Amino acid sequence: MGEMKWYVLRTAGTKEKKAKEYLEKEIERSGLQDEVGQVLVPVKKEIVTQKGKRKAVDKLLFPGYVLIQAELSAKLENIIRNLVPGMSGFLTEKKTTNGTQVERVPVPLRDEEVQRILGNQDENIDAAAETLVNCSVGDSVKITDGPFSGFDGTVEEILEDRSKIKVIVEIFGRKTLVELSFTQVTKA
Repeated sequence: MGEMKWYVLRTAGTKEKKAKEYLEKEIERSGLQDEVGQVLVPVKKEIVTQKGKRKAVDKLLFPGYVLIQAELSAKLENIIRNLVPGMSGFLTEKKTTNGTQVERVPVPLRDEEVQRILGNQDENIDAAAETLVNCSVGDSVKITDGPFSGFDGTVEEILEDRSKIKVIVEIFGRKTLVELSFTQVTKA
C-alpha cells in the first residue's frame, strides 16, 4: 500500500457538499474505504445578520472545489471522473508520454499547502464563529442584547479583531460610550 496524498477535485458551483456526499457513498458502495483517508469541503464559520436576525453560516474557503486524501487507483479515479454527479474531475496538469501523447494527470497538493489548509480548518473548528458586522462608524444601531437592550446609539468605533463595537448611547440625558459585542447590535 502506497502513501495517501491530497488532491483537489473540481465541482459544479454551489454543489460542493452534495458532491462530497455522493463521492463518500460511491466510495463505500465500491468498497474503496481503504484507499481514501478523508473527503473535505473546507469551510469557515461566520455569524451574519439578515433581516435583523443573527445566524451562523458556513462560508466556503474554496468555492467549486472538494479535497480528497487518497491513494489513487484506476477504479477510484474512474469513480471521481465519471460516477459522481456535480463533480468534473481532478485539478490536473498535462504530462507528455512517449514523446507525443499528452495526458492530464491529477496533481497532489504539496505538504505545506495541505498543512496550511488543514491548519485553517482546525482553527475554524476550534474558534468561535467569526461575526461580520454590517455597519460602519457613524451609523445608527439598536442594541438587542445585554443591559442596554432597547437603546439606540451611534457607532463610534469598530474593533474587528476583538469582535467588539463601541457605541455612544444616551443614558439619563448623558452621552455614554459602551463597548458591545457584534452580536448585541443591529443596524437601525
